Amino acid sequence: MNFSDEITNWYNANKRDLPWRNTTDAYTIWLSEIILQQTRVEQGMPYFYRFLERYPNVAAFAAAHEDDILKLWQGLGYYSRGRNMLSTARLVNEQYKGTFPTRYNELIKLKGIGEYTAAAIASFAANEAKAVVDGNVYRVLARYFGISEPINSTKGKKLFQETANSILNMEHAGIHNQAMMELGAIICKPKNPACGICPVNTGCYAFLNNAATQLPVKLKTVKVRERYLNYFLITDGDKILMKKRGMGDIWANMYDMPLIETSEMLTPHEVLQLSEAIEYFGTDAEILEVSGPVKHMLTHQRLKVNFIKIDSKKIKLQQEWFYIEVENLKKIAMPQIIFIFLTNIFTFKNNFPFSN
Repeated sequence: MNFSDEITNWYNANKRDLPWRNTTDAYTIWLSEIILQQTRVEQGMPYFYRFLERYPNVAAFAAAHEDDILKLWQGLGYYSRGRNMLSTARLVNEQYKGTFPTRYNELIKLKGIGEYTAAAIASFAANEAKAVVDGNVYRVLARYFGISEPINSTKGKKLFQETANSILNMEHAGIHNQAMMELGAIICKPKNPACGICPVNTGCYAFLNNAATQLPVKLKTVKVRERYLNYFLITDGDKILMKKRGMGDIWANMYDMPLIETSEMLTPHEVLQLSEAIEYFGTDAEILEVSGPVKHMLTHQRLKVNFIKIDSKKIKLQQEWFYIEVENLKKIAMPQIIFIFLTNIFTFKNNFPFSN
């Protein structure tokens, strides 16, 4: 048997029973693909079910408010995915009358859908002969064929796509792609791959040359940015001061607390002496409690966050600031670090049923 037949037979006998594999509905497949981008299946599965239950079709998704999408997305990270999904659902609802497209050339034009996702939806929903290349597939190809070209180089991306195309089962593209991805997910894993039970190990370069730990190769090009965030916890009876974030930065259009970002780590007292803090809170602001610094990692950013509870009689409310009752916090979408902080305060200190 050839490579495709080997992995397909293995897949049919060993595949995980995942809900999006039991349908050819492009909308459902699209939901799963976007939710699982840079997300483990175990983490993404509950989100998939919640989204599908709340928005069972394109029309329902398109009618949603962005705040509701972001709240449902809370905890997954990469929040631009949720916003892009809403834009795409609205476009599909308008231009395709609520029927999600299944052809690669149409899918690739939609917001938030790149080459991989377009190929995945097209092959799974319509068996279009498009080879998918995601992280799992990169790993299988690099190890099996002994490809040392970096997967994130221009030359590498072209080479891996050409290689994937060359072994694609043109008649059964969907199941071939599923098999490639599943092989990478549960056999050809990043660490401790199960080479001994791999269905194609007899032809695998990495297995025969003990090179699994060296492949695939990836260029280290990402520079991590350090950021220092100082959040202020300000309450008024059973209300808390919050703000809505703007576009153009992390956590766009989500909700957090009044914030002063500094270029270096300062003590809470030093932060309150900044002109920005004096403008917001006056000169008589009193520090009641401090939590942090808390470290929070994003893809390209390393955050160090202080939470500073203050009492001030001269708060100058900014346009995006507003007071909200504590019991209504559960209705708005917050970055996970803010959600966890407020959950700890209002659940454990005040016995407030703060639910995600």
